[in-house]
Parts: sequence; C-alpha cells; structure tokens
Amino acid sequence: MTNKQTYTFEIQGMDCAGCARTLEKGVGQLAGVSQCEINFTTEKMTLVGEVSREAVVAQVRQLGYDVKEGGQDSVLPNTPPNFWQFMWQRTETRLALLGALLILPGLLLVEIGGQELAWVDALSVAAMVAAGWPIARSAWTAVRLNHEININVLMTVAAVGAVLIGAYTEAGMVMVLFAIGEALEGYTAGRARHAIRSLMAVAPQEATLLQDGRPQRIPILELQIGDVILVKPGERVAMDGRVRSGSSALNQAPITGESIPVERQPGDAVFAGSINGPGALEVEVTHRAADNTISRIIQMVEEAQEKKAPAERFVDQFARIYTPAVMVLALLVATIPPLFFGQPFLNEGDSFGWLYRGLALLVVACPCALVISTPVAIVSAISNGARHGVLFKGGAFVEALSRVQAIAFDKTGTLTEGKPAVVALRTAVCDDGSCADCNDLLALAGAVEQQSEHPLAQAIVQETAVRGLDQQFTPATGVTALTGQGVTGQVDGRTITIGSHTYFEANVPHTAVACTQARNDAAQGYTPLLVSVDGRYQGTISVADTVRPDSQAVLRQLQEAGIAHTIMLTGDQAAVAQAIAQTVGVTDVRAELMPGDKVTAVRDLQQQFGKVAMVGDGINDAPALAAADVGIAIGGAGATAQAMETADITLMSDGLKMLPFAYRLSRAAMNNIRFNVAFAISVKLFFVLLVLAGKSTMWMAVAADMGTSLLVTLNGMRLLRVRP
Repeated sequence: MTNKQTYTFEIQGMDCAGCARTLEKGVGQLAGVSQCEINFTTEKMTLVGEVSREAVVAQVRQLGYDVKEGGQDSVLPNTPPNFWQFMWQRTETRLALLGALLILPGLLLVEIGGQELAWVDALSVAAMVAAGWPIARSAWTAVRLNHEININVLMTVAAVGAVLIGAYTEAGMVMVLFAIGEALEGYTAGRARHAIRSLMAVAPQEATLLQDGRPQRIPILELQIGDVILVKPGERVAMDGRVRSGSSALNQAPITGESIPVERQPGDAVFAGSINGPGALEVEVTHRAADNTISRIIQMVEEAQEKKAPAERFVDQFARIYTPAVMVLALLVATIPPLFFGQPFLNEGDSFGWLYRGLALLVVACPCALVISTPVAIVSAISNGARHGVLFKGGAFVEALSRVQAIAFDKTGTLTEGKPAVVALRTAVCDDGSCADCNDLLALAGAVEQQSEHPLAQAIVQETAVRGLDQQFTPATGVTALTGQGVTGQVDGRTITIGSHTYFEANVPHTAVACTQARNDAAQGYTPLLVSVDGRYQGTISVADTVRPDSQAVLRQLQEAGIAHTIMLTGDQAAVAQAIAQTVGVTDVRAELMPGDKVTAVRDLQQQFGKVAMVGDGINDAPALAAADVGIAIGGAGATAQAMETADITLMSDGLKMLPFAYRLSRAAMNNIRFNVAFAISVKLFFVLLVLAGKSTMWMAVAADMGTSLLVTLNGMRLLRVRP
C-alpha cells in the first residue's frame, strides 16, 4: 500500500478561479486522496493522501491542465510574457487566435453587413469548433468526472444551441470571445502572480565568497551558514547575515519599507536584498538561501492566499450555487413563455425567440467577472504590502483590519524604543546638561558602568560614547554592585557611586533642590540616578525609555484615517504611562497590567468598540495579539522571525511608520472589492434585462462579460500602486 504523503504541484493552464475549483474537486475525488487544496493566485496544488504522484499528474492532465515538471534552480522569477507571447504559449490560446481569424468574415458580412452566405456560416462553425474545442472538452470532463455544471458547460450548451437554431455567426462569436476572455483573465492573473514573485528579485543570485582571503563569485544556493561574503559599496546584500567587519549605511527599503538608510556596524544583522551604501562589508552568513528573510516573506505571501477573506469565501460559495441555478433559469425562460403565453419559441424575422433568449441568458450569466473580482484585489493588496514591509498572513486579515474600530498598543518597544537612554543631566552647579561639569559627571559614571550589563548602565555608557567621553577616564576598578540600589567603584583614586534616590536618601547627603528634581523626574516616568564622588553628591543622570520618533505622527495619521480610539496597554506604572500617553497622543491608557490583564483589556475593548487590533513586539504580547481581532507585530532585525510567527500582520520595519499605510491599504482593498462586485452584478442585471427584452445578442452578452472581467481585474491590480 502507498504511504500517505504530501505533494506540492505547480499547475499550468488555470485561467480563472473556477478552473481551480474544477481541478480541486476532480483531483480530490481520486482514490486515496484525503486533502486537496489549490491556490489559484500562486498556481500551487497541495495534496495529502495514499496516492502516487503519477496518478495525480494523470488526473490533472485528464481534467485539461498540466503540471510543471522539475524545480527552479533560480530564486528569480521569470519575466512575464507580453499578451501575444502568452497567447502563443498554449494550444488552447493558439486555437482561440485561429477562431478569431475564422470569425472575422461572419462579423463583417453577417452581423454588420446583414448578408447570408453559406461559406461564411461554415467558417463561423469552424471558428466555434477551433476556439470551443478546449472549452467543450473541459465541460464534458466537468460533467463526467466532477458531476458539476460549470461555466464551460453553460457556454458549450449556448454555442451548440445557437448552431441548432441557425445562428452560426453567434455560435462562433460566443466561443471565440469567451476563449479570448478566459485567456485575458489568465494573462492578467499571471501579471498579478508576478507581482508576488518579483519580491524575490531583490536578492542577487550570486555572492562574493571570501575563502582563504580570496574573493570568489559563487551562486547563493551554494553558500553555507558560517561562510563569509564580501558586499561591495552599492551592491545588494546577497544573504541574511551578521556584519563581521566594516561599517556602512544600508538601504533596507525592499525588505522593511524604510526609506532612510540604516547604519550597520560589526555585530549588526543585515537582510538579504538590502542595498549597501559607501562602505565595504564582510558579512557572516546566518541563514541559507531557502531560509533567509526574502524566502520567508515570499513563502508567507504565497501562503496568505490560502487564507481567504470572508468576502472571497462568500463569492466562491455563491458561484457554486449560481451556475446551476442559471441553467435552470435559462430552461424556464426558453420554455415557459412559448408553452403558457403563446410566445415564439424560435426566431421570427428580426425578433428573437425565447429559445434564443434562454441561450443568451446562459452567456450573460457567466460568473467569471464576479468570481475574479475579489481574489485579484486581495492578492494585489497582499503583494503591495509585502513590497513595503507589511506582511498580511491572509486575505482574512486584510478584510479584518479594514473593519477595526480601535487599536491597542503595547508601550515598551512599540510606542517607545524599548531601551533606556539618558534624557536629563544635572550637577550641583549646572542643570542644562551641556557644561564641562556635566560631561565630567557623565564620564565618571560611564567609567564605572562600563563593567555592568544592566540596561540603565548601558544607557549611560552609550551616552558617553555619543559625546566622545568614553576615553576621558581610565576604567573603574573595584566595582561593586549595591544590590537593587546602584553600583560603586574607584576611578583615578576617587570613589564613584551611582545609586537610586532611595539609596542616597539613606546614605549620601544631597540638596533639597536635588531631592525635588529627583521626585519630579520620577513623576514623569524617568529613573533618576544620583552620583557622588568620595561621598559628596555631584549630580543626577536621569534615564528613561524614550518615545519612538514616529509614534506621535503615526497616532495622528491613524486618527485622521478614522481610528477614533487608540489605547495604550502597559505593565508600567500609571504615572509613567500617562507621561508617555500625553507625548504620543493615545486616547486612553491602561497601566500596571500583567500579560493576562492585557488579554482581559483587549476583550473589554472588543465589547466596548467592536473590532480591535493589538500592536506589540510579537513575543511578550503574544496572548493579547492572539485575543485581538487582528494581531500586529513589529519586526525589525532583532525580532523578525519570531514576529512573523506570532501575529496576523507583521510590520517589518523597526517601528510603527507603516501602520497607517497598512490600514489605508486594507480599506482601499475592501472598497475595491465592493466596487468590483457591485459593478459585475450591475452589468449582469442590465444585460439580463436586455436579453429578456430581446434587445441583446449572445455575442454582445459575452463581449460585455469579457469586458467586465477585464475591468474588475485591472481595477483590482490598481492596489499595486497604493503608496505609503
């Protein structure tokens, strides 16, 4: 017995979402297949079951499609062909072109010229056979294997019926226009797929490997973890890695959407696809080509298509019922008026009979435009978001974000930088932080704190480096931690103590002014660190987690976009939270929350406002992200992999600047879908009325349907142009 296996196939020949459904049902009926899913937008079929690969491929081909054999050695996508190249690639589309040539005499001489010529009728039938043969074969396969009535069945019945009543040119026109319309859908869908795959083009296919000190160009697929590559000025970084030597400014816009170059030093992480600036870098490879950031992004974007938006699922379900219902309606239209009201069954002169109107109804009711209206918009929004560093994990989350009424934010690492920095510096004689005494005070404290890994200590060390004071004094000796209170050490024979206000209150005399200033700093959310030299108070260094530069602007943009409720959820003290809230402009604050309390807060907000999004770092805030209707994680170099696994949407940039863009893109996508669906239905209803009134021909109906399908497809692809 064949063991249960999982296969992934790349399918060729799907022109619309209906093709994917037909193929999914047909392959799913194979003996031993337990699960079959087809993603039309990525042309991928995933199958699980006790079945051989050969049996699956045979079934796919019997259904009228093909399987691309072999893998791709290149990570770069193929350049999509132009329309004429696309039409010449497949037998079906070449036959459609042949049919278009054969139908021209009928269009010119019969439909426009009003002549009746036997040889023209013969050419029209030949056009119907040429363009319609693949359609009729697919229709027969759908009925025989899938036991379903799909759009190909409707078109085949309409064309054959037209021949039987002598409407030869109309029969040919229906098949030719429908075949070309299907090809156009396949072509535009291919362009949308390329928009996703082109994400891979930002990473080069070769890299300069440094081996024994000598540079050598090799394919990136041959690089291993631990290899060192050289990235020259102006080159794209070929692999995810860590800078081993050199420094430069990197443009990470292709990955994170950040327009400003980011400085990178030894030890810093770099993304494949980033564009190097003026300095040469030696980068140690940390991920293989298949596992780097670019590959993870493309995989996530492709997988996102499988998580359909509710609107997309509704349209799919509607189409399943709609097509057979149209067949029944057309039968009733063709029979009831002649049987019960004495109306003509066949055409009489210039008047269309009810059989013709029933056949025309089969044509005009084609659901292609309706079915294609949603997935193209969704895939365009997802791929455009990925280009700008916003990863939607599915169409469901594009729709969910558009419906959000309130957004909750974690504080630390989300609205703030997540790491403390020096925000105030005072001595007994100077309180503006810029005098020589202030610099001496900072340098002395930095000499002691160099030996500590505490975040507050590192904030002081970082500030001394920024001011160029890190070499002013020799490193401290005899450094001793004052557990929970501070640290002390010897610098050039002097005893330096850095401690909390509580410690100084008990052990080191200081002025009332210094005491008041320390209390004021604490009330603002700062951490005051008092400094003494040989037991005498010298000044205060205040440290705080600073607000991200873009937080205030982001909150303002969200409120302008229609998000009236922004809430900060934090475990920090109420005074600290209020100070940050006033700075960034959130409308509500909930402080001193444990992780479980944040979940409760999110659920309270859902009851109060409806749909709620939660923004956090993707790790510590995981419970709240999961509880929200939409979980949004901030990525960046340090947390990208974890963030992408945690939330529904990931902002690849290390900040919030792309959040307003993500919200606007989701709103634009849903507005686009609503317009597409309304437009497709309106055109259908209009032509149904024309057909019933005897004012529309079959070929006019199919031309209208083809035009509608093309217009909604192009309208959906407009989302690729939405910019931050």
